[in-house]
Amino acid sequence: MKERNAYRIPLVLALFFALSAAAGCVRRTLTIQTEPAGALVLLNDEEIGRTPVTTDFTWYGDYDLIVRYEGHQTLKTHLNVRRPWYQLPPIDFFAEVLWPGHIVDARTYTFALSAAQPPDRAGLIEKAQALRERTLFEAE
Repeated sequence: MKERNAYRIPLVLALFFALSAAAGCVRRTLTIQTEPAGALVLLNDEEIGRTPVTTDFTWYGDYDLIVRYEGHQTLKTHLNVRRPWYQLPPIDFFAEVLWPGHIVDARTYTFALSAAQPPDRAGLIEKAQALRERTLFEAE
């Protein structure tokens, strides 16, 4: 009887490691595209590259996005990346740990950039004079 139990422990350990090696994984990617292409993208104040650009992301939720392209207006927006159903607790444990394959969650966002408008020279001078007067009078 003891001989049979002696084989169970290594068998259970081997089975555990085999299942661990086949455990699931979720890869999350975020792709930003713009029209025109080649815009500089900052995600949460970190430069990730020029469009079209793909990066991995770790969590679902809110992201700040800034897109800059010369000759176009800078785009500042807020992305809310919502979690899919298989990432809701307790289902996420099975998707991340026990699922015997890989899950890819690829999100793509496309933005059209508008051409930059030259500033209104007269309006800019008027605002500068108002600021100058306000600063001079507050100093007194």
